[in-house]
Amino acid sequence: MAIDGVAPRAKMNQQRSRRFRAAKEVIEKELEIKAIRDKLESEGIPLPPAKKPEEKFDSNCITPGTPFMDRLAVALRYYVHNRVTLDPAWANIQVILSDANVPGEGEHKIMDFIRRQRASPSHDPNTVHCLCGADADLIMLGLATHEANFNILREEFVPNQPRACELCQQYGHELKDCRGLAADQKPDHQSNPVDRDTAFIFLRLPVLREYLARDLEMPNLPFPYDLERAIDDWVFMCFFVGNDFLPHLPSLEIRENAIDRLIRLYKDMVYKAKGWLTDSGEVYMDRVQIMMVGLGHMEDQIFRNRQQREESFKRRNKQQRRQQRREQQMPSAGSIVAPLTRTPGYMGADEFKSRRRDERMNVQGTPETLEAEARLKAMLQISAKNPDSETAMTNNWQLARGKRPSHDDYNAPAAKYFKEEESEEEVDNDNIRLHEPGWKERYYINKFGEGSESREFRHEVARDYVEGLCWVLKYYYQGCASWDWYYPHHYAPFSSDFDDIKDFVPDFTRPTKPFNPLEQLMAVFPAASRAHIPEAWHHLMLNDQSPLIDFYPPDFEIDLNGKRFAWQGVALLPFVDQQLLLSELAKVYHQLTDEEKRRNVRGTDRIFVGKDHPLAQALIDVFASGKEVNFEVKRNADGAIENDWVHYDPSLTNGMAGEIAWDKDAVDIGGRYPSIFRNQIDYPDVNPNMCVMTAYRDPVFPRGFKYSAERLPGAAVPEPVLKPKSYDERSNGRYQPNVGFTRDRPHANLSDAGHRMVNNSVRGQRGNGNRGGQNYNNNRQQQNSYQQISYNESTPYVGYFDDSNSRDYNRQTQISHQPRGRGGGPGYYNYPQPPAPPSFSDMAYGNVAPAPYGAPPGGNGGGYNNYNGPPRRGQHNQESRHRPYDNRRGSHPHHSGNSRGGRGGGGGGGYRN
Repeated sequence: MAIDGVAPRAKMNQQRSRRFRAAKEVIEKELEIKAIRDKLESEGIPLPPAKKPEEKFDSNCITPGTPFMDRLAVALRYYVHNRVTLDPAWANIQVILSDANVPGEGEHKIMDFIRRQRASPSHDPNTVHCLCGADADLIMLGLATHEANFNILREEFVPNQPRACELCQQYGHELKDCRGLAADQKPDHQSNPVDRDTAFIFLRLPVLREYLARDLEMPNLPFPYDLERAIDDWVFMCFFVGNDFLPHLPSLEIRENAIDRLIRLYKDMVYKAKGWLTDSGEVYMDRVQIMMVGLGHMEDQIFRNRQQREESFKRRNKQQRRQQRREQQMPSAGSIVAPLTRTPGYMGADEFKSRRRDERMNVQGTPETLEAEARLKAMLQISAKNPDSETAMTNNWQLARGKRPSHDDYNAPAAKYFKEEESEEEVDNDNIRLHEPGWKERYYINKFGEGSESREFRHEVARDYVEGLCWVLKYYYQGCASWDWYYPHHYAPFSSDFDDIKDFVPDFTRPTKPFNPLEQLMAVFPAASRAHIPEAWHHLMLNDQSPLIDFYPPDFEIDLNGKRFAWQGVALLPFVDQQLLLSELAKVYHQLTDEEKRRNVRGTDRIFVGKDHPLAQALIDVFASGKEVNFEVKRNADGAIENDWVHYDPSLTNGMAGEIAWDKDAVDIGGRYPSIFRNQIDYPDVNPNMCVMTAYRDPVFPRGFKYSAERLPGAAVPEPVLKPKSYDERSNGRYQPNVGFTRDRPHANLSDAGHRMVNNSVRGQRGNGNRGGQNYNNNRQQQNSYQQISYNESTPYVGYFDDSNSRDYNRQTQISHQPRGRGGGPGYYNYPQPPAPPSFSDMAYGNVAPAPYGAPPGGNGGGYNNYNGPPRRGQHNQESRHRPYDNRRGSHPHHSGNSRGGRGGGGGGGYRN
């Protein structure tokens, strides 16, 4: 369980932008709420009381180093003790918790754990991983491990979920449309209308690897093809279209199929350069240059195509708004002047009556109807006294509503229309105009300032960017290469500016270390969130004479950068000078309280096991020693590790290697682990405690150690899921992939009776030649060839005998040549049946065949022959050839087929008749 700790400086810049935006949005929202509250209260509309400052939740508190995150870490430790002690499912597993005091992003701490375990001799190469998290980069990180069985579990994102109004806490409207509470309504009267269980998405990376293997296939290479290297290159290419550390290139947008474009360029590069793009986190700059120059040749056309699409989108959007506005101005369904709803011609009588009854019920009591009734009553009252007083009628209606008419009221609809038309016109925020000549010069001057249009400056920006690409790739494959590196610009260069990078070599050899938690808060928080920062440091954010005051602007510009919404824009915040920040904070460290000093210390991971776990005794021995160790990795002058941690036997943990040390917060077996919650009924102390806790750290390797980016020896290749390209369904049958983890799990199969039941249930809902929305012919060929079966004239045949129909005396088989038989499985010939009457179920569904002799050929779902089978009860059956039977039942020991009747009905649930 990994919680985000202090992130690398490259990530902190993004966090700083998010925290400043969040604080700004909160201030703007509070001003909006206050304005609407004042307006509604002036009109006497009841409202719930305003929230007190301590009742408001500041989302910025979810940042490492805050008191909230410190309490969260304590609560999680209590939770694990509680589960291990009380839940048998937790008794035999080991739990590692990395809280916010341990540096690193949560997902990258887990990736670092997996990399180090893979490099340990005790690691099982067939370990199955399941990573639960919501970050989009988990897919790339999982692919970067090259583990054979890696899976991701994440909550399903459901957009546009209803939210309660920030003012009245009710659902169904936004803040700007709030009309307060009803007089007898409490603030919590209405609950969330969409209160459902969380759905999850389970992503199997082995299946994604199969898709990538097909997309990245390159035949006839001049060197051996390696899928692992191709996947590494694909992960690297995805960095160009956006990541948490670099802005995406202007010419690359995911929605414009940027990844497909990069794959085409990549394949051309591989053939030309005769090599891969990356190797275990290292980048070949000359090959990157080949790709980027190729992309640069396309930039002009990419920008022109983008402009054409945007203009087309604006035109369609404008037309839709006009259409919606016209529809809104038409009389509503509840209006007394609303036109009668047109009723489909095929609607039945009962449905028509029900529909008209519903419409009448909907009209009664609606606001439009009540208003119309009030107006009509006022008009009738005035007209009874003075038939010529049209103005009086209007005035009386308006006065009844508490509104005095004005001259502008008569022109209000037209004025409102044109005002909305003007306000909804999209403002052109694009002052770069990438689709027009001179776009590169305009871009650099506008985004980087005067003098930045020179070729030398562009190459410098491109080198900074490609250095960032190298840093990100190392971060994914080898761990954090530098804690204080960051991209020093708000914008990315153009791909055509990467034409001089082949000799560039990034340098990340200088030793660095992460910020302390409180230092990081000072680097990412705005002054509006100072409540989470030690009070002794507040003056550094507020005092105009503070050396750090420029880091905390009260307002800042958001460059939409050609986008439509503010959240898509670029927050133009000043970059923090790390040396200045740390030097000024060093002067005020002595002002921190003991509690704040404790929160400002970098922590370590912790491991938890139950008392009966095989590792428990080793942890108990460490706990009993009481030997406090330094959580930092110490090395001597030669770089060797000076270790005072305890190694344990990995066989006790299914091959999981690591080291343990004494933890001052641990509680002995049988002792009492305290609860931090005020609610002691639901969250009591864990007593007696049956969980052992010690400090834990991953295996440590020598400085400069390189983690392998390849499939480990002995790893079994998961069974493929995708259908092989060479698979022939005509000869081998329908392909059925293995779904799930149990390789030999039998697939569910319907019995013969089950097939008949299903076919009988869905038959009436199918149209001619349609099965589940897909059209099927009776055979795979284009023709619908029905073989004609002749019967012996000497053998009497009695079908659905009708004295009034002379054609029923004809014993020659009649073939109903429908254009398409229904229900027949593709690839099988379906033979016609002797004449059979339509079944009662077909009559009920209105599917009576017009042909006098039964239906077109029955369906053949499974390709089985059933020339000799007993008839089923309740079905129309072909009659015995020897003597007439009632058409409802028939049998013959030599030949009996089940004709489902109707129009191509079923063929006995998958049998050919």
